[in-house]
Amino acid sequence: MLKSLYSGVSGLQSHQIAMDVESNNIANVNTTGFKYSRANFSDLLAQVNQISTAPQGQLGGKNAVQVGLGSTVGSMTRIHSQGSIQNSDKNTDVAIQGDGFFVVSSDSGNTLKYTRAGDFKFDALGNFVDNNGFIVQGWSRDPDTNKVDSTAPISNIQIPPGLTTPAGASTVIDLKANLNSGALVQSFGPTTEQTMYNYQDYLDAKVVIGGGGIPSATQQAALDQHDINVANEEDVGVMFNGLGESMALTEGKGMWLSYKTAFKTDTILATAANTAYSFDINGVSVSGVLAAGATATENSQAIAQEVNKYSATTGVSASINGADINFENDNSREGDTDSAKNIIITSAATALGTGITDTDQLNASSAVTAYKYTYDKNSTELLTTTPPVVPGTETTFKSMETLRTIIQAHANQRIYGDNSDSITVSLNDRGQFEVKNPGDGDATIENVRFQITSFYDETNKVTTAPLFVTAMQSLNGTLTEGSTGIKLSQEFNAATHASSIDIFDSLGSKHTVTMKFRKLEVDPTTGTTWQVDYSVPEPAEINTLKPLNEISGTVRFTNEGALSNFTPTNLSFTGNNGSEANQNINLNLGTVTKFDGVTSFDSPSTTSGISQDGYPGGDLLGIRIDQSGTLVGSFSNGRSFGLAQLSMAKFANNEGLVTDGGNIYLQSANSGEPIVGTAANGGRGFIQSSALEASNVDLSRSLTQLIIIQRGYQANGKTITTSDQLLQTLIGLKN
Repeated sequence: MLKSLYSGVSGLQSHQIAMDVESNNIANVNTTGFKYSRANFSDLLAQVNQISTAPQGQLGGKNAVQVGLGSTVGSMTRIHSQGSIQNSDKNTDVAIQGDGFFVVSSDSGNTLKYTRAGDFKFDALGNFVDNNGFIVQGWSRDPDTNKVDSTAPISNIQIPPGLTTPAGASTVIDLKANLNSGALVQSFGPTTEQTMYNYQDYLDAKVVIGGGGIPSATQQAALDQHDINVANEEDVGVMFNGLGESMALTEGKGMWLSYKTAFKTDTILATAANTAYSFDINGVSVSGVLAAGATATENSQAIAQEVNKYSATTGVSASINGADINFENDNSREGDTDSAKNIIITSAATALGTGITDTDQLNASSAVTAYKYTYDKNSTELLTTTPPVVPGTETTFKSMETLRTIIQAHANQRIYGDNSDSITVSLNDRGQFEVKNPGDGDATIENVRFQITSFYDETNKVTTAPLFVTAMQSLNGTLTEGSTGIKLSQEFNAATHASSIDIFDSLGSKHTVTMKFRKLEVDPTTGTTWQVDYSVPEPAEINTLKPLNEISGTVRFTNEGALSNFTPTNLSFTGNNGSEANQNINLNLGTVTKFDGVTSFDSPSTTSGISQDGYPGGDLLGIRIDQSGTLVGSFSNGRSFGLAQLSMAKFANNEGLVTDGGNIYLQSANSGEPIVGTAANGGRGFIQSSALEASNVDLSRSLTQLIIIQRGYQANGKTITTSDQLLQTLIGLKN
């Protein structure tokens, strides 16, 4: 009887403990980060009335006869299941999604405590604390490296009130852009303005220097201007017209340019009967027999008529003036060779009087006033000698400056017979060839007449360059000597693109770096080359040579449009405003042979991304926490960076932790050592900011459990009352 009484009592005691546990769970249904517990029942030792026996012979074995002595609460299990995440309006609230605990301390890290309740805040000293006043542990920003080192020991997280950040000097500029490689561009600018100079003075200066002498002032001025022009010359092969269309001037293409009508006169005398004549004019054979007793005028008329039969081919027409025969070619016929340009008379078989001779041109049988100019990307030297006078000899050019120089030199030699500047050719600020004819000052009026036609060569498969020729044909016409008239070509433009970005010096002062790109060259084998000019506003400097605030380089691309190489790779910046001098700024235009920076495709020039890493000083405006637990500060200078990072601890046995009140857990002998690290690493969960983890108590489960505990308690009470009645009956037997 007594056993049943004691069993009932132990059952009551066990269920009372279970009731206490479940009551605590329900009491903490709204406690942030709370993990509910469960009471685990176990039976007590049983009284053995008869031991068990083994089978013997024909007799089977018997089980032991035992009577249980009741129950007890053998253990408590804390269930560390995930609580629901509830969003909040407080940016320093944090919740853990997954395994792990926040680390806090009440004694500067000597004793560590652990919690799932992320209701943190800053105190008056800037300590990051929980509701107990315990300081959250983690890693703070190193003032020397300006980085948060999560491999260092953890310590108190403190962010002083009124925190400011010093200026950060820019160390890199990153650029991602495309520079249009196509035949039609939207962004372009006039070719570099070039000033004319006295070409004869330049030639004389070269002779003087070659002989070890010192040029005169005028000679030196011409030499200096020549050097300036050469330094700024641009490739005609990459020029565009005013509509942004490529002039497509490739190897061997070009134009014919005539400076005046080709003209020569020959005097023809009377001849004997049946006199034969024969000569070639511009490669066409002209021959005949003069009538017996013909006068000089009649002979001239006969020869002129024969010459005019071939005018459509040679471009040369003939007329007479008494005994004189005049040959004339206005050089207006399109042609692929010199067969329709100038007047070239060769192979005169018979001298007729004074014969087919020249009276006013450069050689005895020619009148040369038109020249063939063809593009040659390997042509690097300006014209330094008298222009060729033998027709068919090509004059090559690559740069706008070479073309300007040879036009000016040829014009003066053809019209005035020297290398003076009686006719001036310059490149104006609109990218146009500008021609004037102020004259040589003598009484003779000498006009220049430009006649520009296409050049093509069917034999060598060289086609015309229509846009280039059209641009130059705007010069066609006559410039009277001494007039104020001006002849202008169409505009010659280079493909351009520009980007700019503000950088910061060590004081936080802002300076604008402007990058201007300009297409320089196309090489079918290696790709394209662009010039890049970097500039900053004065008095800042990025160069050791004047102008100190400008520096130039190049950007080269492969045939696929990938970056090949670029210079310079960095800028040495000095603000001259009290900031640190020689500030190194690396230029990151992309990876060589890759497409991750500046490219050159057939698409519009555009800047898709440009950035730098500098910033001015600023005041702390607010703090947010990201999923790695980093406290990111937002400053008045627009910058945001990590100020500290929360640490998280993971245990081998979370159930082994012991509670210390205030949502705090302590390490125990059975929890294992804490493994401290950052969130989302090593099995530790993610951190969600502006949120709290709710209690994981399931109220429906807890209320159901109350019913079970209540019924268990009542049933154990019945065992006591029933045992009491049995004892009462037993006592009544004595009476």
